[in-house]
Amino acid sequence: MTATNHLLEIRDYGQSIWMDNLSRDLVESGELKRLIETRGLRGITSNPAIFEKAIAGNKIYDADIEAAIRAEKPLMEIYETLVFEDIRNACDIFLAIYEESDGLDGYISIEVPPTIAHDTQKTIEEARRYHQEVNRPNLMIKIPGTSAGLPAVEQVISEGISVNVTLLFSVQSYIDSAWSYIRGLEKRVEKGEDISKIESVASFFLSRIDINIDEKIDTLLAKGTDQLTTEAKLKAIKGKVAIANAKIAYQEYKKIIADPRWLALKEKGANVQRLLWASTSTKNPEYSDVMYVDELVGPDTVNTLPPNTIEACADHCDVAPRVETGVEEAYNLIQSLSDPEVDINLDQVMDELLVDGIAKFVKPFESLMQSLQEKVDRLAAV
Repeated sequence: MTATNHLLEIRDYGQSIWMDNLSRDLVESGELKRLIETRGLRGITSNPAIFEKAIAGNKIYDADIEAAIRAEKPLMEIYETLVFEDIRNACDIFLAIYEESDGLDGYISIEVPPTIAHDTQKTIEEARRYHQEVNRPNLMIKIPGTSAGLPAVEQVISEGISVNVTLLFSVQSYIDSAWSYIRGLEKRVEKGEDISKIESVASFFLSRIDINIDEKIDTLLAKGTDQLTTEAKLKAIKGKVAIANAKIAYQEYKKIIADPRWLALKEKGANVQRLLWASTSTKNPEYSDVMYVDELVGPDTVNTLPPNTIEACADHCDVAPRVETGVEEAYNLIQSLSDPEVDINLDQVMDELLVDGIAKFVKPFESLMQSLQEKVDRLAAV
């Protein structure tokens, strides 16, 4: 009897599984094709941390680096040569899925440099350039959902470039992202241009929220509480906030797609901006390693999983459409954070996470550039 691959069941409920990982080994070894066939992968997300792991200690890139040294390319151009090549090859592998799904899936996401997260104009310029340089229909440009990033999302969408809005933590940041997408489409309609080929996802981060809140709760519990009810309240919140927050975001998504402004665009061929669940590997060993999958299956969503979570889910996900179950409890749980005995300021947590999220991409990007420079120096000396 063949074991059930639970990842394949997820598609029946209108959710696409993408993988949060990309490297040249994955592409050239045939492993990526195997994962598409056996794990039902529908797309790939990448980020600077992923490319740092892929490139830093890997000889597979050396020949290209040596060719770039001979061509006297500057460091940033060497980095882009390596990364764009991987992205193009992955796009080509996923092209059949892109075509078969009529442009819904089959995307590879590449992030603009995280060092420009607070510069709208540079973000727009880099998004245009990446789009042009990679030159694949199934490319998505990742732009952080910062106050500087969202006007760039609007502009880039209006130019017909598909966008993955990343680093969304608060429900409000998701709503802002959705309206940036809508305004971009409206601008394009005003110019009389086609909007039916543009796709967008809003990447809503999960596990980092629970890590942050759980630490705050553990601190409160360590101090000790006078009442057992307070202790019970605090323990009831642990590991629950990210999923509750995501379920509330999904309710906002439903309101947005019922809005007359959206419906007018839909009439003209617009595609919904799907919510994408990101940061989905469970960091606390006490929690289920697939809780960010099991609890958030539902229509018009994407879940991007790191390789370990993909394998865990294939093995033991308990698949059912739960994104709209326990919604009232989700609102109550978020409300309970402002209870005087708990007193966790969720807005402040989300602001902290956004700042930290950008730093988590800037640091590996700078580290990658440094290790690439060392590799260039070493290979140039040979």
